[in-house]
This record gives sequence, C-alpha cells and structure tokens, in this order.
Amino acid sequence: MNILLERQSRKPIYLQIRDRISRLIKSGALKSGDRLPSIRALAESLQVNKLTIIEAYSVLEADGIVSARQGSGYFINSVSVKSTHLESTFSPAQNVTILEPGKSSFYDMYTPLVQAKTQPGVINLGYGYPHPPTDINLIARRALRQENPDIFFSHDIPQGQLTLCRQIAQMLVQQGLEVFPENLIITNGSQQGLSLAMDYYVKSGDWVIVEAPTYYGAISILENLGARIIGIPMTAEGINLELLEQYLYSHRPKLIYTISTFHNPTGLTTTQAHRQELLALAEKYECPILEDNAYEGLDFKPVPAPIKALDKNDLVTYLSTFSKTLMPGLRVGYMVVTGKHYQAILEQKLLHDLHTSSISQAIVSEYLASGHYRRHLSRLRTHNLQSRNTMLQALEREFPEEARWTVPTGGLFLWVQLPDNIPIQAIRNEAFAQNVYLACSSPFFPDKQGYPAMRLTFCLPQEEIEQGISIVGKLLKKYISRGHERISNYQPLAHSI
Repeated sequence: MNILLERQSRKPIYLQIRDRISRLIKSGALKSGDRLPSIRALAESLQVNKLTIIEAYSVLEADGIVSARQGSGYFINSVSVKSTHLESTFSPAQNVTILEPGKSSFYDMYTPLVQAKTQPGVINLGYGYPHPPTDINLIARRALRQENPDIFFSHDIPQGQLTLCRQIAQMLVQQGLEVFPENLIITNGSQQGLSLAMDYYVKSGDWVIVEAPTYYGAISILENLGARIIGIPMTAEGINLELLEQYLYSHRPKLIYTISTFHNPTGLTTTQAHRQELLALAEKYECPILEDNAYEGLDFKPVPAPIKALDKNDLVTYLSTFSKTLMPGLRVGYMVVTGKHYQAILEQKLLHDLHTSSISQAIVSEYLASGHYRRHLSRLRTHNLQSRNTMLQALEREFPEEARWTVPTGGLFLWVQLPDNIPIQAIRNEAFAQNVYLACSSPFFPDKQGYPAMRLTFCLPQEEIEQGISIVGKLLKKYISRGHERISNYQPLAHSI
C-alpha cells in the first residue's frame, strides 16, 4: 500500500494514514472486503511506531470504514445499498385518537416479546436490542479494578456518580446539547426516566398528547396514572403539527411526549424545522415536552440536535439510555432536567430505588473513558446499516405492493403500514407457527386499535431477516389475495321493481 507521509506537517501521522486509506477506498484502489496490511507490516513499511497504526485503524473503525475481525486483522466494510427505493412510502390516515382513563397491561405486552427471544429457532422480528459488545468481560474487570471497591458495597448518591455524569455531559455536547453534570440524573434505564417524568408532570384526569403510534410502555405508564391520552397521528415528517396545535388549544394538555430521533415504532427522525415548530407550539401553550431519544447514537448519517438543545425556558425534559446502544441488562439511562424541575424529580428518584447500580455505572463509565464505546457504536452502525439495507431489499422482493414502509436513517426499527381490514392478528399467529415473531400495531396506539401495521427490527443476522421477511411476505400476499377474491366474487342483490 503506497502511503506518502508529510513528516513535517502539523497534521498527526495517524490522521494522514487514515486520510490516505480513505482516499484509496473512495478511488476504488481498495475494495470492500479487502484486508488491510497487518499493524506490524504497515508500521515497518512506513517506519512508524505500531501504536500510530493502531490509532489510525481505530479511527477508521470508529468512522465505520473498516472493521476488526478477531485473529484476522482489519477489513474494509461494505455498506452498499442495492435497494432502489430509499424514500419512505409511509402515508397513514390522519385520525386523532382520544382515550379516557383506563388501564392496559404492560406485562401482557412486554413479556411475550422477551420470551420469544429465548425460544430456540424463533426469528424475532419484534425485539430490538443491540448486539452485545465483544469486550464486556475485559471492560467489566477493568472497571472493577479501577474503582474503589468500597463504593460497590454502600449506598450511592441518587443522581448518579459524578464521573459518569461528566462523561455523559461531554458526549451530549457532541450531539449539540450543551448541559452540565448537575443537570443529569442517572436512572435504571429510560423506562424509569419515563415513570419519573410522567409522574411529575401528570396527575389523574390530565390530558396528555402522544404520537400515534408511539412506545407502548409510555402509554401504559400514562394509563396507570389515570391520564386522558390524545394520540396525534404521525406523518412522514413526524407528529402532525396542525392537529397538535388544535388540541393544544382545545384541551390544554399537561405534557407532550415525543420521540424525535429514530421514533419507536416508525423509525422516523424529524427535521430541525419540525423540532423548532414543535417547541414553539409548546412555548405558546405553556405545555412541557418529554423528549425520549433512547435510540440516538445509532445514526447512519448526522441528525439534528435534540429539541432540548433549543430549549431556553426549561420546558423540555430529555431522556436517553445505554440499553439500546450498549447492554439492556446494565439498566443505565439518564435524564437531562433543568431549572426548578430537577430537585423534585431527583427526590422522586430517591423514593423509587435510592440509586442506580454502582457496578453498572462503573462499567458504562469505563466504556466511555477508554474509547471502547465509540468503537462499539461504530461497529453497531455499520452492522445495522447493512442489515437495514438487507431488510429493505427483502421487503421490495417479498412484500405485496400494497404494503408501505418507512426508511429509517438509524435506530433499530422500521414500520410497515398494511392495507385496511387485513387480519393482522391472524397473520401474526400464522407467522409464529412458522417460528417468526411479529410486533403488530395495536399496542402502539392509545386505543389499542389504530391501522394494520407491524414494527420490524433489522438488528438481526441478515439470513434471519431474509428468511423471516420471506415467510411474512407469503402470508401477506395470501390474505390480500383472499380479499381481492371476495371483492371479485361479490354479486349485488337484484332490486325488485
């Protein structure tokens, strides 16, 4: 590999190596799947320290350009997109849902999803969590060695360890959200953050606005609080802002719950303009916003800064988690809370569980400090992009033309909108009989009705994606064909004169 170095340049040598390899890839001199020279060979060729090559390859890996294979070296990634349709065809009817106080069982919705994951041979298209990091044992051992062991055997402060809060604040600055460590509360996953924030802002009988569809765990929390829920429909650009203003004016809700980036379940990401307009409406009607960005960090291309970054009046509470990017079992999430709301929410957190696991916090902190988290995210993005493309190609090949779907630019899910009156539960049952588990649309709507759709996760091995989509596609075509046959065979009754 011919790499010319300018040893008198101010640019570090490792960045020069990174830039040269990137240019070779773009020019076609190096192709996807090619193996890069070994660290030792390239160091000897360029007459530099092996640590310089390691740093150059690490930056290339963090950029998603190459990936390391244990025992084999570094290889150039392939993220080509063969799919010809990268524009979302998602276009649902704009029907507002009004739900009076009631209760649904989060347990009944959540446990089958997790149980399906444990069943051998089942392709779980409904369960979206990251591939576990390969270095978890190394990082965990290092975290436990570096920390004072005494902290693991005593109570911790409820807002979270200061070191971790500082690291998260620095990470959020890179996403355009400037916060201070004292604005952060470490939580047991974002689910606890949702409970704390909703319990703070919402009382029994209050109106709350959510997107329709939205995360069913949030709906269950609101129902448990006795809230009255208004489901404002999603468009391809995000929540319908015109309808939102109508109901802000007529119902004066106490909270807007939104997932602005890689929305669950649709996978949509709103634009900067949409975020600005949403915040302007909230300010106009003095309605707080709960921004749930659990999937931020899993982007295939840059996304706008969170709504919280635009907030000048402490109107937005921000939530995120490491469950979707690192490990769900660690149960480490965080809230960004500013102004007068912080102390009250922190006191509620103390009553919930005293503090988040000190060991889990130490492990996440070590990932952030060591740079392993950055590299892990890069590998996740590369894998997820390839898997998303595989799913898009499979959908075009296997699904009926009546189906419409979103094309997310990150996250873990896409949303398939199906024709009205299709028996989605029957299809779900038949798919499960063939070892494919589906997450259907009803739990994601406040009234548990909505329109026929399914949430599909693409964070699976590519062969499982292709097999699962093929099975579901055949079932959809079968039921749509039956519907067409009923219409063609329909004979109107003759009218007597």
